[in-house]
Amino acid sequence: MKTPVPYGWKRSAERRLGFRPISDDDELLFAGRVYASVRKDYLADLPWNDVQKAAFLLLQFRAQHSWYRQEYPEADWLLISRREEDIGRLYLDRGEAELRIIDIALMPAHRRKGAGEAILRDLMDEAAACGSVLSAEVDKTSPAMRLFRRLGFTIEADRGDCDLLRWASA
Repeated sequence: MKTPVPYGWKRSAERRLGFRPISDDDELLFAGRVYASVRKDYLADLPWNDVQKAAFLLLQFRAQHSWYRQEYPEADWLLISRREEDIGRLYLDRGEAELRIIDIALMPAHRRKGAGEAILRDLMDEAAACGSVLSAEVDKTSPAMRLFRRLGFTIEADRGDCDLLRWASA
């Protein structure tokens, strides 16, 4: 069921990353776990127990996922895997003039090991080849912000807690 790396995504292929569409079955549950792994630190100071926090994160994930599907009906909803192990998710909208990273996130054990950078660089190559802009909305406090900025993304708009970042080939 593994979908091959998109054509031309050589860095992802070198890192043995694979991609497959998210189904409504257990893959969607995994995408929810990825969401929770990114957001759980925001709840650390709340006086809730772990069950309450997990329930809240599940509700938030479902609301976000539903909104994304409504706003980007033609997007690719992908799970990222390495050697048959699910390690993250990538939501990507390929518009005519813009390649939009709706969401990209990796499980904690797979962060800061080069997978995210490989995917971003492959997306940058794809955008350049198509003459498109590559954009993403990134939480200002996210450690990923440093990676996006290091790769040459610039702030297009301040969206409160997030910045809309943009990259265009020279």
